[in-house]
Order: sequence, then C-alpha cells, then structure tokens
Amino acid sequence: MQDDRISKITEMADTDIKDVYTLNILLCYVLYKVDMPVETEQLYEIAVGSEIISYFFYQDSIDYLLKNESIRIEKNDDGNDCYVLTAKGINCAKNLKSYVPKSNREKLMLSAMKYLARMKKEKEVKIEYIKLESGGYYTSIRFLDIKADLMDLKLFAPDLTQAKLIGEKVMNDPAGFYSKLIEFALDNSEEEYDMTDI
Repeated sequence: MQDDRISKITEMADTDIKDVYTLNILLCYVLYKVDMPVETEQLYEIAVGSEIISYFFYQDSIDYLLKNESIRIEKNDDGNDCYVLTAKGINCAKNLKSYVPKSNREKLMLSAMKYLARMKKEKEVKIEYIKLESGGYYTSIRFLDIKADLMDLKLFAPDLTQAKLIGEKVMNDPAGFYSKLIEFALDNSEEEYDMTDI
C-alpha cells in the first residue's frame, strides 16, 4: 500500500528521468564533469532542483551507486560529507553517457554550474539584513578575501522587501557591483562652482 502511494507520487512528478539506471549514469556523468567532490546536500539540490529528477529516483540511484561502489563519501576541508567518483564511476560516466539523452545531460550540467557558481559567490560575499529600531533595514554587504575584507558596506532600505531586493541585485553580479562602486569612487570629483557671476 505504502509502495503504491510512493509510485503514484513519483509518476505525478514532472520529471524527465523515470529510470534509475539512466539516472545512475547521469549522476556519475555530472560528478565526472564537475571534477571535484560535491557535498551530499549540494548534489541533491543540483539533481532534484533541476526538475528532471524526482526525489524518489534520486534516493534509489544514490543508494545503488554507493552499494555498487561507483561513488564514495569523503569529508571535505569543512568536515562536510561529499560524493566522490571511484574508478568504476568514472568508467560509467565516460563509456555510458550516450545512453542518457544529451538534453538531460545539458540540463543537469547547467543546473550544476549555476548552483556551484552561486555557492562560490556566497563564500565570497556575505549579505545580512539588519532591522533598525528606528524603522527600516540595513542591507549589510561584505566582500571577503583571505586576509581581510575587500569591502564592508551598509545600505539603508525602508523595509525588508527592498533590503532583500538590494541583496539579490548585488548577488546577481557581485564582481560587477564591486567594480562599479570602485570605479565611481575613483571617478568622483569635487563639485565645481560657477564663479562667472561673482
């Protein structure tokens, strides 16, 4: 009875991949192309967030790949669990990728690239929303570097919605925001006065 309900939920999910064996190849392919350990939570977000893989098939595939020793779990420098391809998984990704439609491979790789780029940005830029007693919010923006902050800036917003909008706009292109701000600061000059009528 429980299995029937899970099966119906899985069938109703709007996903392209409905075959665990195809998904096994696809997950190995993505890990191979990314070419670095991927945290367990991150791979879940990439795979299920792409909307071509259902949660249930994803779980079945991960269980199979671990038991089959195509992937293994290792700790990264932060102490988080990561999936790493074994030689068996690399062989699967290289030799069996043609069994997965190219459109699915591209869609999942695009999801992975976007997700990992966002994670990199979030490590380099910290955004916080600080509520003010007098009303309104600060959007606190910190650009981080190894030895010191490159920038620590607070921008006022009248409400949380606008504060978050500022944060989202900065995160869309942090490097562009930073360079425009520096360019503006360097180009800024003292206001000139018209002295002709004196």
